[in-house]
Amino acid sequence: MKEDNQTCFTEIVLLGFSDFYIIREFLFCLILVFYLLALMGNTLILIVTIVSPSLHTPMYFFLWNLSFLEIGYTSTISPKTLVNLLSDNQTISFGGCGIQLCFFLLFGTTECCLLCVMAYDRYVAICKLLQYPYIMNIRECATLAIVSWAIGILVGVGQSASIFTLPFCRLNIISHFLCDLMPVLKLASTNTYRNEVAIAILTVVFVLVPLLLILFSYILIISNIFVMPGAKTKHKAFSTCSSHLIIVFLYYGTITAAYIHPNSVYSMDSKRFFALLYTVVTPSLNPIIYSLRNKEIKTAFKKSVGRNLIFFR
Repeated sequence: MKEDNQTCFTEIVLLGFSDFYIIREFLFCLILVFYLLALMGNTLILIVTIVSPSLHTPMYFFLWNLSFLEIGYTSTISPKTLVNLLSDNQTISFGGCGIQLCFFLLFGTTECCLLCVMAYDRYVAICKLLQYPYIMNIRECATLAIVSWAIGILVGVGQSASIFTLPFCRLNIISHFLCDLMPVLKLASTNTYRNEVAIAILTVVFVLVPLLLILFSYILIISNIFVMPGAKTKHKAFSTCSSHLIIVFLYYGTITAAYIHPNSVYSMDSKRFFALLYTVVTPSLNPIIYSLRNKEIKTAFKKSVGRNLIFFR
Protein backbone atom coordinates (compact mmCIF):
# COMPACT_ATOMS: atom_id res chain seq x y z
CA MET A 1 0.00 0.00 0.00
CA LYS A 2 3.01 2.30 0.36
CA GLU A 3 4.06 2.08 -3.25
CA ASP A 4 3.23 5.27 -5.12
CA ASN A 5 2.16 3.52 -8.32
CA GLN A 6 0.19 0.67 -6.75
CA THR A 7 -3.04 -0.20 -8.57
CA CYS A 8 -5.47 -2.75 -7.16
CA PHE A 9 -7.67 -3.14 -10.26
CA THR A 10 -7.17 -3.54 -14.00
CA GLU A 11 -10.56 -2.26 -15.17
CA ILE A 12 -12.73 0.77 -14.48
CA VAL A 13 -16.52 0.62 -14.64
CA LEU A 14 -18.12 3.47 -16.59
CA LEU A 15 -21.71 3.64 -15.37
CA GLY A 16 -22.47 6.05 -18.20
CA PHE A 17 -26.17 5.92 -19.02
CA SER A 18 -26.93 2.65 -17.21
CA ASP A 19 -29.67 4.40 -15.21
CA PHE A 20 -31.37 5.23 -18.54
CA TYR A 21 -31.81 1.56 -19.38
CA ILE A 22 -35.20 2.00 -21.07
CA ILE A 23 -33.87 4.49 -23.64
CA ARG A 24 -30.40 3.00 -24.13
CA GLU A 25 -31.19 1.96 -27.72
CA PHE A 26 -32.50 5.44 -28.48
CA LEU A 27 -29.34 7.02 -27.02
CA PHE A 28 -27.21 4.62 -29.07
CA CYS A 29 -28.97 5.65 -32.31
CA LEU A 30 -28.77 9.34 -31.41
CA ILE A 31 -25.05 9.27 -30.57
CA LEU A 32 -24.30 7.14 -33.65
CA VAL A 33 -26.08 9.63 -35.94
CA PHE A 34 -24.21 12.61 -34.49
CA TYR A 35 -20.90 10.72 -34.59
CA LEU A 36 -21.35 9.83 -38.26
CA LEU A 37 -22.36 13.42 -39.03
CA ALA A 38 -19.22 14.67 -37.27
CA LEU A 39 -17.00 12.26 -39.22
CA MET A 40 -18.59 12.99 -42.61
CA GLY A 41 -18.94 16.77 -42.14
CA ASN A 42 -15.43 17.36 -40.85
CA THR A 43 -13.88 14.98 -43.38
CA LEU A 44 -15.67 16.88 -46.15
CA ILE A 45 -14.23 20.17 -44.90
CA LEU A 46 -10.74 18.60 -44.75
CA ILE A 47 -11.03 17.48 -48.39
CA VAL A 48 -12.59 20.70 -49.73
CA THR A 49 -10.03 22.96 -48.03
CA ILE A 50 -7.19 20.87 -49.48
CA VAL A 51 -8.40 20.51 -53.09
CA SER A 52 -9.75 24.08 -53.49
CA PRO A 53 -7.02 26.69 -54.13
CA SER A 54 -9.45 29.49 -53.24
CA LEU A 55 -9.53 28.15 -49.65
CA HIS A 56 -5.75 28.15 -49.21
CA THR A 57 -5.90 31.09 -46.80
CA PRO A 58 -5.09 31.43 -43.07
CA MET A 59 -8.77 31.30 -42.08
CA TYR A 60 -9.34 27.95 -43.80
CA PHE A 61 -5.95 26.60 -42.71
CA PHE A 62 -7.10 27.00 -39.10
CA LEU A 63 -10.53 25.60 -40.02
CA TRP A 64 -8.75 22.54 -41.46
CA ASN A 65 -6.94 22.09 -38.13
CA LEU A 66 -10.22 22.50 -36.25
CA SER A 67 -11.96 19.87 -38.39
CA PHE A 68 -9.08 17.42 -37.96
CA LEU A 69 -9.18 18.09 -34.22
CA GLU A 70 -12.95 17.53 -34.02
CA ILE A 71 -12.64 14.13 -35.69
CA GLY A 72 -10.08 13.06 -33.11
CA TYR A 73 -12.00 14.64 -30.24
CA THR A 74 -15.29 12.86 -30.87
CA SER A 75 -13.56 9.59 -31.88
CA THR A 76 -11.86 9.52 -28.47
CA ILE A 77 -15.26 9.30 -26.73
CA SER A 78 -18.04 8.15 -29.07
CA PRO A 79 -16.94 4.60 -30.07
CA LYS A 80 -16.46 3.43 -26.47
CA THR A 81 -19.74 5.10 -25.44
CA LEU A 82 -21.58 3.32 -28.25
CA VAL A 83 -20.09 -0.06 -27.27
CA ASN A 84 -21.03 0.43 -23.59
CA LEU A 85 -24.59 1.38 -24.47
CA LEU A 86 -25.12 -2.03 -26.10
CA SER A 87 -23.12 -4.02 -23.56
CA ASP A 88 -23.87 -5.15 -20.03
CA ASN A 89 -20.14 -5.12 -19.27
CA GLN A 90 -19.60 -1.36 -19.20
CA THR A 91 -15.89 -1.38 -18.41
CA ILE A 92 -12.72 0.16 -19.78
CA SER A 93 -9.23 -1.10 -19.05
CA PHE A 94 -7.10 0.93 -16.65
CA GLY A 95 -4.64 1.71 -19.45
CA GLY A 96 -7.47 2.44 -21.89
CA CYS A 97 -8.92 4.95 -19.44
CA GLY A 98 -5.53 6.67 -19.24
CA ILE A 99 -5.26 6.84 -23.04
CA GLN A 100 -8.81 8.19 -23.35
CA LEU A 101 -8.15 10.87 -20.73
CA CYS A 102 -4.87 11.81 -22.43
CA PHE A 103 -6.47 12.35 -25.85
CA PHE A 104 -9.56 13.96 -24.33
CA LEU A 105 -7.36 16.58 -22.64
CA LEU A 106 -5.10 16.89 -25.69
CA PHE A 107 -7.90 17.65 -28.14
CA GLY A 108 -9.88 19.76 -25.65
CA THR A 109 -6.91 21.99 -24.75
CA THR A 110 -5.85 22.30 -28.38
CA GLU A 111 -9.37 23.38 -29.36
CA CYS A 112 -9.36 26.15 -26.73
CA CYS A 113 -6.03 27.43 -28.08
CA LEU A 114 -7.08 27.06 -31.71
CA LEU A 115 -10.34 28.97 -31.20
CA CYS A 116 -8.25 31.75 -29.66
CA VAL A 117 -5.90 31.72 -32.67
CA MET A 118 -8.89 31.88 -35.04
CA ALA A 119 -10.21 34.91 -33.15
CA TYR A 120 -6.80 36.56 -33.54
CA ASP A 121 -6.88 35.80 -37.26
CA ARG A 122 -10.29 37.49 -37.58
CA TYR A 123 -9.03 40.47 -35.56
CA VAL A 124 -6.07 40.98 -37.91
CA ALA A 125 -8.26 40.45 -41.01
CA ILE A 126 -10.74 43.14 -39.96
CA CYS A 127 -8.79 45.59 -37.82
CA LYS A 128 -5.44 45.42 -39.69
CA LEU A 129 -6.63 44.57 -43.20
CA LEU A 130 -3.70 46.13 -45.09
CA GLN A 131 -1.15 44.34 -42.89
CA TYR A 132 -3.00 41.02 -42.92
CA PRO A 133 -0.90 39.27 -45.65
CA TYR A 134 2.30 40.19 -43.82
CA ILE A 135 1.16 39.37 -40.27
CA MET A 136 -0.67 36.13 -41.09
CA ASN A 137 1.92 34.68 -43.46
CA ILE A 138 2.50 30.95 -43.94
CA ARG A 139 5.22 30.79 -41.31
CA GLU A 140 3.13 32.64 -38.71
CA CYS A 141 0.06 30.46 -39.32
CA ALA A 142 2.09 27.26 -39.08
CA THR A 143 3.73 28.49 -35.86
CA LEU A 144 0.38 29.33 -34.23
CA ALA A 145 -1.08 25.94 -35.20
CA ILE A 146 2.01 24.04 -33.98
CA VAL A 147 2.02 25.92 -30.67
CA SER A 148 -1.69 25.12 -30.16
CA TRP A 149 -1.11 21.42 -30.78
CA ALA A 150 2.07 21.41 -28.67
CA ILE A 151 0.22 22.91 -25.70
CA GLY A 152 -2.52 20.31 -26.09
CA ILE A 153 0.02 17.46 -26.21
CA LEU A 154 1.89 18.75 -23.13
CA VAL A 155 -1.30 19.17 -21.10
CA GLY A 156 -2.77 15.83 -22.22
CA VAL A 157 0.35 13.75 -21.64
CA GLY A 158 1.43 15.63 -18.52
CA GLN A 159 -1.90 15.52 -16.71
CA SER A 160 -2.75 11.92 -17.60
CA ALA A 161 0.75 10.78 -16.58
CA SER A 162 0.61 12.64 -13.24
CA ILE A 163 -2.82 11.16 -12.43
CA PHE A 164 -2.27 7.57 -13.58
CA THR A 165 0.97 7.22 -11.61
CA LEU A 166 -1.03 7.68 -8.38
CA PRO A 167 -2.06 4.60 -6.35
CA PHE A 168 -5.57 3.36 -7.14
CA CYS A 169 -7.02 0.99 -4.54
CA ARG A 170 -10.53 2.35 -4.01
CA LEU A 171 -13.81 1.59 -5.71
CA ASN A 172 -13.24 1.35 -9.49
CA ILE A 173 -16.56 2.90 -10.54
CA ILE A 174 -17.05 6.21 -12.38
CA SER A 175 -20.55 7.71 -12.69
CA HIS A 176 -19.80 9.01 -16.16
CA PHE A 177 -19.59 7.75 -19.75
CA LEU A 178 -15.97 8.91 -20.17
CA CYS A 179 -12.73 9.06 -18.19
CA ASP A 180 -12.83 12.71 -17.15
CA LEU A 181 -10.30 14.43 -14.88
CA MET A 182 -12.13 14.76 -11.57
CA PRO A 183 -14.06 11.45 -11.67
CA VAL A 184 -10.79 9.57 -12.30
CA LEU A 185 -8.94 11.57 -9.65
CA LYS A 186 -11.57 10.63 -7.06
CA LEU A 187 -10.61 6.97 -7.50
CA ALA A 188 -7.04 7.60 -6.30
CA SER A 189 -6.27 6.25 -2.84
CA THR A 190 -3.99 9.12 -1.84
CA ASN A 191 -4.07 12.86 -1.22
CA THR A 192 -4.78 14.54 -4.57
CA TYR A 193 -4.53 18.17 -3.44
CA ARG A 194 -1.52 18.92 -5.67
CA ASN A 195 -3.25 17.41 -8.68
CA GLU A 196 -6.39 19.46 -8.02
CA VAL A 197 -4.32 22.66 -7.74
CA ALA A 198 -2.55 21.81 -11.02
CA ILE A 199 -5.89 21.18 -12.73
CA ALA A 200 -7.24 24.52 -11.46
CA ILE A 201 -4.16 26.39 -12.72
CA LEU A 202 -4.26 24.69 -16.13
CA THR A 203 -7.99 25.40 -16.43
CA VAL A 204 -7.39 29.11 -15.83
CA VAL A 205 -4.38 29.31 -18.16
CA PHE A 206 -5.60 27.20 -21.08
CA VAL A 207 -9.40 27.54 -20.85
CA LEU A 208 -10.28 30.83 -19.16
CA VAL A 209 -7.43 32.93 -20.58
CA PRO A 210 -8.14 31.90 -24.22
CA LEU A 211 -11.82 32.71 -23.66
CA LEU A 212 -10.96 36.17 -22.31
CA LEU A 213 -8.62 36.77 -25.27
CA ILE A 214 -11.39 35.73 -27.68
CA LEU A 215 -13.85 38.11 -26.02
CA PHE A 216 -11.27 40.93 -26.06
CA SER A 217 -10.58 40.28 -29.77
CA TYR A 218 -14.26 40.52 -30.61
CA ILE A 219 -14.70 43.69 -28.59
CA LEU A 220 -12.01 45.25 -30.79
CA ILE A 221 -13.53 43.70 -33.94
CA ILE A 222 -17.06 44.90 -33.21
CA SER A 223 -15.90 48.41 -32.27
CA ASN A 224 -13.97 48.54 -35.55
CA ILE A 225 -16.93 47.26 -37.59
CA PHE A 226 -19.21 49.99 -36.23
CA VAL A 227 -16.97 52.72 -37.68
CA MET A 228 -16.78 51.07 -41.12
CA PRO A 229 -18.53 52.97 -43.94
CA GLY A 230 -21.48 51.29 -45.63
CA ALA A 231 -23.92 48.65 -44.47
CA LYS A 232 -22.64 46.11 -47.01
CA THR A 233 -19.09 46.33 -45.66
CA LYS A 234 -20.32 45.91 -42.10
CA HIS A 235 -22.47 42.91 -43.05
CA LYS A 236 -19.53 41.22 -44.82
CA ALA A 237 -17.29 41.80 -41.79
CA PHE A 238 -19.89 40.37 -39.41
CA SER A 239 -20.48 37.34 -41.65
CA THR A 240 -16.78 36.39 -41.57
CA CYS A 241 -16.91 36.26 -37.75
CA SER A 242 -20.39 34.89 -37.06
CA SER A 243 -19.56 31.20 -37.68
CA HIS A 244 -16.55 31.33 -35.37
CA LEU A 245 -18.55 33.13 -32.69
CA ILE A 246 -21.30 30.49 -32.80
CA ILE A 247 -18.74 27.68 -32.40
CA VAL A 248 -17.07 29.52 -29.49
CA PHE A 249 -20.47 29.96 -27.84
CA LEU A 250 -21.39 26.28 -28.30
CA TYR A 251 -18.05 24.92 -27.10
CA TYR A 252 -17.43 27.20 -24.14
CA GLY A 253 -21.11 27.31 -23.23
CA THR A 254 -21.38 23.55 -22.85
CA ILE A 255 -18.01 23.26 -21.06
CA THR A 256 -19.00 25.99 -18.59
CA ALA A 257 -22.37 24.33 -17.97
CA ALA A 258 -20.68 20.95 -17.45
CA TYR A 259 -17.92 22.03 -15.08
CA ILE A 260 -19.25 25.15 -13.36
CA HIS A 261 -22.47 23.72 -11.99
CA PRO A 262 -23.95 23.96 -8.48
CA ASN A 263 -24.05 20.74 -6.47
CA SER A 264 -27.54 19.28 -6.52
CA VAL A 265 -29.38 16.02 -6.88
CA TYR A 266 -29.37 16.42 -10.65
CA SER A 267 -25.79 17.69 -11.04
CA MET A 268 -24.38 14.40 -12.39
CA ASP A 269 -27.23 14.03 -14.91
CA SER A 270 -26.61 17.60 -16.05
CA LYS A 271 -22.86 17.07 -16.35
CA ARG A 272 -23.36 13.94 -18.44
CA PHE A 273 -25.85 15.76 -20.66
CA PHE A 274 -23.55 18.74 -21.28
CA ALA A 275 -20.53 16.44 -21.71
CA LEU A 276 -22.51 14.63 -24.39
CA LEU A 277 -23.12 17.97 -26.10
CA TYR A 278 -19.50 19.10 -26.31
CA THR A 279 -18.01 15.66 -27.08
CA VAL A 280 -20.57 14.37 -29.60
CA VAL A 281 -23.08 17.01 -30.73
CA THR A 282 -20.87 20.10 -31.11
CA PRO A 283 -18.28 18.40 -33.38
CA SER A 284 -21.12 17.45 -35.74
CA LEU A 285 -22.55 20.99 -35.80
CA ASN A 286 -19.29 22.84 -36.54
CA PRO A 287 -19.01 21.80 -40.22
CA ILE A 288 -22.71 22.53 -40.72
CA ILE A 289 -22.33 26.01 -39.23
CA TYR A 290 -19.31 26.83 -41.39
CA SER A 291 -20.73 25.36 -44.60
CA LEU A 292 -24.21 26.90 -44.32
CA ARG A 293 -22.95 30.37 -43.40
CA ASN A 294 -19.95 30.47 -45.72
CA LYS A 295 -20.34 31.19 -49.43
CA GLU A 296 -16.69 30.37 -50.20
CA ILE A 297 -16.98 26.83 -48.82
CA LYS A 298 -20.29 26.24 -50.63
CA THR A 299 -18.82 27.51 -53.91
CA ALA A 300 -15.66 25.42 -53.48
CA PHE A 301 -17.74 22.34 -52.67
CA LYS A 302 -19.91 22.81 -55.77
CA LYS A 303 -16.81 23.19 -57.96
CA SER A 304 -15.21 20.09 -56.42
CA VAL A 305 -18.37 18.03 -56.95
CA GLY A 306 -18.66 19.36 -60.49
CA ARG A 307 -15.07 18.37 -61.33
CA ASN A 308 -15.62 14.88 -59.90
CA LEU A 309 -18.85 14.40 -61.88
CA ILE A 310 -17.04 15.38 -65.11
CA PHE A 311 -14.14 13.06 -64.24
CA PHE A 312 -16.42 10.03 -63.76
CA ARG A 313 -18.43 10.57 -66.95
